[in-house]
Amino acid sequence: MPEAKVYFVELPNDSDERERLAALQKLLNESGLLRIFDKSDRVGIKLHVGERNNDTHVSPSLVKEVVGKLKERGCVPFLTETSTLYRGNRSNAIDHLIEAFSHGFTYENIGAPFIMADGLTGNTEIEVPIPGILYKSVNIAREITLAEGLVAINHPTGHVEAGLGACLKNLGMGLSSRIGKMRQHSSIKPYIDEDKCTFCKRCMKWCPVDTIIERNGKAFIIEERCIGCGECLAVCTFDAVKYNWGVQSEELQKRIAEHALGVITDKREKSLFLNFMTDMTKDCDCLGSRQKRIIPDAGILASRDPVAIDQATLDITREKFGKDLGRKSWPSLSPEKQLEHGERIGLGTRKYRLVKL
Repeated sequence: MPEAKVYFVELPNDSDERERLAALQKLLNESGLLRIFDKSDRVGIKLHVGERNNDTHVSPSLVKEVVGKLKERGCVPFLTETSTLYRGNRSNAIDHLIEAFSHGFTYENIGAPFIMADGLTGNTEIEVPIPGILYKSVNIAREITLAEGLVAINHPTGHVEAGLGACLKNLGMGLSSRIGKMRQHSSIKPYIDEDKCTFCKRCMKWCPVDTIIERNGKAFIIEERCIGCGECLAVCTFDAVKYNWGVQSEELQKRIAEHALGVITDKREKSLFLNFMTDMTKDCDCLGSRQKRIIPDAGILASRDPVAIDQATLDITREKFGKDLGRKSWPSLSPEKQLEHGERIGLGTRKYRLVKL
């Protein structure tokens, strides 16, 4: 693939909403990237509304700006998301929309309707053929496949299983159907370190398939029933949940990349990706609590290449702060695996030219 262009507007540390909005306007106006969309295009805006109590996700006012710019071109934008595997406030369409509205993602605030891409319970899907290595087809949320265009609003963070949760994760995991998510996570098989388990039962409460039981006064994971969603890893505060980080994380990252390919395979010419490198935290916005930033704000990126924009995210955070966002969050993981595989299957390129605006 030829070298990709990644546009960048820098932000100061502790940037406020006014500065972020000005940077986004500059990015959209001067990059010209919105010209890929035509009048009457239905454009799905994939975002993350944040789990309950999360306050580091991309704000409604910034999403509203994207919506407004698309409307100026005569497009028909809509906000979109999919339900989560884990038990929480976003595990089905009704609860997810209630959570979204409570965080300000309403039609009145944004100017666009919110349509769950995977239906009421997460199983509304289309099987999309791809030229993958692991898969020949992947299960993608139906409504996003029917849209003419896509804008992915990504908030780069660390990720407990993939190291980096940014554009590829927002596409591959965030726009898969429930079956697609389960296929990605099936490589993750955690187990309990009994010496560290206090039997607080938190992992049992949050397991979506009730595969964690009590055995000898400790939590125990029934491996054959485990879907590998990683929720137990995220909620355990005693470091009692373990898994083979090296091998299994790499496999998961490859699966994420192949599902991301399925998302954009029929709309490569009408896909735009935005990475908001602000309020970057160790864990993703799925964590239902307020998180502390682990590195300062860096800026906003825009590109038509999903691999290049995530590579630029790693590079910029490493150059600015000594360690890239992935390794600052989860030092034992190698977040580049998803990018290497994405490049291998034709999802995008890691070679890019940074255009500073």
